[in-house]
Amino acid sequence: MSGTHDGFDDDAFVEGEFTEGEWDTALLEEELRQAAAILDPVPAGLRQIAVEAYALHDLDARVAELTFDSLVDAIPVRGETDPPRMLTFRAGEVTVDVEVSAEGLMGQVLPPGPARIDVLSGPRAHARIQADDMGRFTGDAPPAGPFALRLRTGEDLVVTEWLRA
Repeated sequence: MSGTHDGFDDDAFVEGEFTEGEWDTALLEEELRQAAAILDPVPAGLRQIAVEAYALHDLDARVAELTFDSLVDAIPVRGETDPPRMLTFRAGEVTVDVEVSAEGLMGQVLPPGPARIDVLSGPRAHARIQADDMGRFTGDAPPAGPFALRLRTGEDLVVTEWLRA
């Protein structure tokens, strides 16, 4: 019963390195990975964006989690054909409310105060927006692909989760 089967060492199974369930799971995982690579490969452009987005990783930045998304959490309004998307991100005491529409971004940073906001679509800022003393900001529509917001408010550096408009 020694040898290999689909890249797995049967001797390791016999010698007790894998339990039967672990061996089956590992085999299934590898077969699914190979099938996905053939049937649904990751587009090269998306892979490049992912690598570049990871390069933006800033150890000092706090990640603002998405706490409200009108696509998921809101009750639909009857008769509204293209409502703006409302998003709320939170990182500690910093909250960012954003409205995303075809006309652009509009929002507010709380607690109120000036902030520099970069709309990210890869390693470089797609657009730079300045929030006023009340934390209010407006900007052009975000890119069609994945985007995130990076905020610098005084000493704080906050990056939102990545999402699509």
